[in-house]
Amino acid sequence: MKITSTLPAVGSAGGNGSVRGPNSAAASEKAAGTASGERVDISSLSARLQEVGAGEAPVDAQKVAEIKQAIAAGRFQINPERIADGLLNSVREMLTAKR
Repeated sequence: MKITSTLPAVGSAGGNGSVRGPNSAAASEKAAGTASGERVDISSLSARLQEVGAGEAPVDAQKVAEIKQAIAAGRFQINPERIADGLLNSVREMLTAKR
């Protein structure tokens, strides 16, 4: 059974050929063209976040390689107490930030 929708999903291409997120109309926008000629609008906050993170790798590749090597050699040890403490601290920080 095939189910289709006649309404575009949030963030999908609308009738005018542009792609917009739920809050992009209120934000100042930056347009970027694509190879197919479609138009994509990016809010100024999204554009700034892309600029800030552009030069940084999302992960430390050297650390990942060290961990892989330790796992392969059987030297990698998991400390569940440290993981639990870190998780609890993260939750405490999130709860404090919401207040």
